[in-house]
Amino acid sequence: MKRLIALFILAAQSVFAANFLDADRIDLKALLPAPPAPDSPVTRAELDVVLQLQAGRTPAQAARCQLIEREDVFFFGSEVLGSWFNAANLPQTAAFFAKVRTDFLPINRAAKAVWPRRRPSYVDAHILPCVEVSDNGAYPSGHGIQSALWAALLSKLYPAQAASFQQRAGETRRFKLLSGVHYPSDLEAGRVVGEAIARELLKIPAVQESLNELRVETRSHQPQ
Repeated sequence: MKRLIALFILAAQSVFAANFLDADRIDLKALLPAPPAPDSPVTRAELDVVLQLQAGRTPAQAARCQLIEREDVFFFGSEVLGSWFNAANLPQTAAFFAKVRTDFLPINRAAKAVWPRRRPSYVDAHILPCVEVSDNGAYPSGHGIQSALWAALLSKLYPAQAASFQQRAGETRRFKLLSGVHYPSDLEAGRVVGEAIARELLKIPAVQESLNELRVETRSHQPQ
């Protein structure tokens, strides 16, 4: 029986083990301040920003919000690099970013647990998001984290497009705000966490080795 329990524990650890980066490598409390209090003037001002954007939101912008809501690294990256940047062409790239996402998820959950901030539409009934929203924590923004992380890593693979990746991450943040599911400070906090994750990942030899392999993979597909 003890042997079975030990095997179960080892199996569980292997399932939840990080690919590159353990969640506890990111000191969230040192990295971020607490979000503004729910009844603070800052939160009211942020809600007013969301309401103003909602008032001017067009159908085309709402459709773009839906696309951003579902974006993956290839949708994100192809808008900078072109349609050749896709999982079918770049299976090693797809596998690498899948591992990165697996490491991102527990950090995202941990951050939202530290600061359980309700989303704007659960605070002000006048806010009507144009994407599906759950009452699962607004701060920091998961899309904000993820897009900043993608931008940093893709900039290492394609340094000539680094500024464009940063602009594209900014677009993710802008449309998440426009969609009505985040406060501005959620998105800025997401950027800070995403960039911190990228800095830690880039210190890891296995990540550097993977990036070198991905550079080789892209050579046969990247336009000359």
